[in-house]
Amino acid sequence: MFLLHSLLLEIYEWLYDGVTYLNRRKITSSERTILENAFPYYRRLNQKHQDKFVQKLEMVLTGKSFIGRSDIRVVTPEMKVLIGATIVMVTFGLDDLRLPHFNKILIYPDTYYSTISKHYHRGEVNPRLGIIVVSWSCFLDGMQHESDGVNLGIHEIAHALKLENQIYNNGESEFFNPKVYRDFHVLASQEIGRIKAGNLTVFRSNAGLNEDEFFAVALETFFEKPHEFFEYNQILYGTLVRLMRQDPRVWIR
Repeated sequence: MFLLHSLLLEIYEWLYDGVTYLNRRKITSSERTILENAFPYYRRLNQKHQDKFVQKLEMVLTGKSFIGRSDIRVVTPEMKVLIGATIVMVTFGLDDLRLPHFNKILIYPDTYYSTISKHYHRGEVNPRLGIIVVSWSCFLDGMQHESDGVNLGIHEIAHALKLENQIYNNGESEFFNPKVYRDFHVLASQEIGRIKAGNLTVFRSNAGLNEDEFFAVALETFFEKPHEFFEYNQILYGTLVRLMRQDPRVWIR
């Protein structure tokens, strides 16, 4: 009975994905121009990979609601395209992955006050509500300084990605290779120990808070400072290449 249920679920997901693909929202020529002008990762891809990138972006934009908060009354095409493109970039090596559990993107104009934590935030992820939250000004700042290893969009999407891997009944759980993920856990624990000990590493200090923060900061460093990361720790970098199924050193010379 369990095997039958699993098979029926897989068939349903396959049919659903097919219908979604056929009915996906196509990006406009002006939205493609935004990609070409404002998203370096996309520009560095060859034509075949650019086409794949656009198709995946269309699927992401079709499945997510972008909601303005505070003074953001209208969510612009630039906001949708650049946030969606960041999701595609982070998940680009993971086939059709598009983080369906996190179907709402909340966008604040600047840092915002959380009534739950009683602190100001630049961004956060809420798995219970399926929400990714970003400050637009902080998101843009992370994009404008693309080689400092600080990128809010990558950081929050990394948190969502790690959670999505362990959230069931959405068709996308356990997509990380189990052995590679275990290897990453061991190496991450070692790096967190170095950071807490005050040793100089390629990662900024808040990577030492816990494994969730380390994963998010590691992905920021992976995409923005891949050569420096590789020189610092080739084994950890190679583990992330296998986990994410892409190597940013190919795109960033």
